Amino acid sequence: MSNGPAVLTRRRGSIDIVDAKVAVDLATAQTYSENVFLFVPNLIGYSRIILAALSLHYMNYHPKYCTVLYCISCLLDAFDGHAARALGQASKFGAVLDMVTDRCTTTSLLCYLTSAYPEYALGFQFLIALDFSSHYMHMNSSLVTGSRSHKQVDSDVSRLLRAYYNPTTLFIVCAGNELFYIALYLMKWVHTPLSESLGIAGFVGGFTWPELMAWVCGPICFYKNVVNLVQLWKASKILVGVDLAERAKAREEEALRAKQD
Repeated sequence: MSNGPAVLTRRRGSIDIVDAKVAVDLATAQTYSENVFLFVPNLIGYSRIILAALSLHYMNYHPKYCTVLYCISCLLDAFDGHAARALGQASKFGAVLDMVTDRCTTTSLLCYLTSAYPEYALGFQFLIALDFSSHYMHMNSSLVTGSRSHKQVDSDVSRLLRAYYNPTTLFIVCAGNELFYIALYLMKWVHTPLSESLGIAGFVGGFTWPELMAWVCGPICFYKNVVNLVQLWKASKILVGVDLAERAKAREEEALRAKQD
């Protein structure tokens, strides 16, 4: 009961301070010198979208162009955050743009994999649903609890998520996750084993290089999706906790009004 008002206070201070109509007017009237749409991190975000779109264009018939463009788009994800901090241009719009770009890019590749590996289509569809639902719930739980960023997770909420959102860990896990999906994509195009392409003998030589990359990055992808499950569960509990706090606050206010009457 005592935690309810604290939760509500943080929520009001975080997202209810600006009316939606006022926010739209401010965005419309912003000057060139302070145009959030033109912040350098957001320009990087737009370039990521363009590169991802081009990679999708080549995905069905030119694996080299597709892979290079896709990887550059993903690598730029590591630079927008640094640019935001270095230039003092962190923004809520940029944070959401970054997350939406990540989700849409990965989902587009997974959609292709469902057609490339129809026998595993249900599994890829599950990964898409988990990825979207986990991040959507987490973003909303961050907003209602007043967090300045969805990447700021206290250890008392989840030690796993706290460790995952460490910048170094986040980069390694996200890169490994994307490389696993890219490896699955390239396995449909590359069929020459390493014993022939690079002259590597032994057990490893029987694999193609995308197959070897898939084996290396597979555990990272598994870990990433375990994190997604934990993130979904923790976000659900946070939202339910906020609901309970709001309902308790409403009952207290109703009881107070009844006494005054």
